Amino acid sequence: MKIIIVGCGNVGATLAEQLSKENHDIVVIDNRKQIVENISNSFDVLGVVGNGTSFSVQMEAGVDEADLLIAVTGYDELNLLCCLIAKKAGGCHTIARVSNPIYNREISFIKEELGLSMIINPQLAAAREMGRLFKFPFALKVDSFAKSRVELVNYRLEEDSSLCHTKLKDLDSKFFKELLIPIVERDEQVIIPDGNFELKPKDIISIVGSSVKVAELFKKMGLSTSAARDVLIVGGGRTTIYLAKQLIEMGIKVKIIENNKETCEFLTEMLPKAMVIYGDATDKELLLEEGLAEVEVFIANTNFDEENVMLALYAKSLSKAKLITKIHRISYDEIIDNLDVGSIIYPKYITAETIIKYVRAMKNSMGSNIETLYRLNDNKVEALEFLIKDDSPIVGIPIQDLKLKPNVLIGCISRKGQVTIPNGQSVIEVGDTVIMITTTTGFHDVRDALR
Repeated sequence: MKIIIVGCGNVGATLAEQLSKENHDIVVIDNRKQIVENISNSFDVLGVVGNGTSFSVQMEAGVDEADLLIAVTGYDELNLLCCLIAKKAGGCHTIARVSNPIYNREISFIKEELGLSMIINPQLAAAREMGRLFKFPFALKVDSFAKSRVELVNYRLEEDSSLCHTKLKDLDSKFFKELLIPIVERDEQVIIPDGNFELKPKDIISIVGSSVKVAELFKKMGLSTSAARDVLIVGGGRTTIYLAKQLIEMGIKVKIIENNKETCEFLTEMLPKAMVIYGDATDKELLLEEGLAEVEVFIANTNFDEENVMLALYAKSLSKAKLITKIHRISYDEIIDNLDVGSIIYPKYITAETIIKYVRAMKNSMGSNIETLYRLNDNKVEALEFLIKDDSPIVGIPIQDLKLKPNVLIGCISRKGQVTIPNGQSVIEVGDTVIMITTTTGFHDVRDALR
């Protein structure tokens, strides 16, 4: 497919990289020559220097032959105009980044009136991912499937964990009968384990199961499963607004520290039930005065990665709070992962997942049945949710008889609201949603999992 990306910021550059890896013909547009050249050389894509709202620039990029245009500049109105021109000039599918909270209630109207294929909001997506972490405060990452009936929870095993030095086949059958550990990350190596695999301290394990069963397991392990009562957020950007609204509705006490006076006034207007503090969060005394030592969740959510990392490390030294750290750039992701700053949120990765799912659906001439797509363990693993249709080749066949490709695992089946962990005798039916976990990325359909 030919895809044009307008805007080469964090999100645009990530999309160019990810989509080019999936063998699409990518053209990027940006008015910053050096950035266009850097992306073109790094990811083997074509670059056009200019204003993405210009008809002539879009024509130079080949919009009349493009299948999709994605506008992800930092300006909502410019993105919408790019898409409108692309629809008129080339008739291609269009995706616009629109992140201003003021437009959030009008998204459906904007999408319909402008004929957009999709509207993406990285800040809202990041806020939702942060919000999911409040279900299981001890988790590094929480992904939801089957309309939130199934959870995939990442958890780092501590030295004193009851799961350490135990083979998977020997885990307490009472608590693991309806749960599965499909992925283990150890020393940057991603493993799909078998029953003889022995868990060790510092392993990052992924657990799949219903929300209730996952909660029961962690309660058995002596970990609190009760929701946090309060949160301290540093940084008052759009992500904070979306997140705070979610948390306030959940009955969680929200306190926000922001060093821009005008932003504080805007936050007070948008979030009347939150406590907004005007001050510099790098001031240790201010953080202590505002209850850092006692707070249950601390979120470093400024626009500066270095500041977020330092704030999280400082909070870790003084508090037992659940830490959530937002990171925009990925240049030092391996170093950041080793710092143990809690759950790390990469908004551009979250956005890329959403768009890649849509692109795969477009590419598959048979009609993709991907319902949900998550990329895990530094994009080394994909967890996909497929809706099983009546023409699916896996219907009515016991799982043990399916000729699945290596490193492909059927982790969960959701049928009429009931969630089950399948065994070799389990049979998939039409209408089921199946969660498939694989280290072979790029699946468009369940057929891609078969040899």
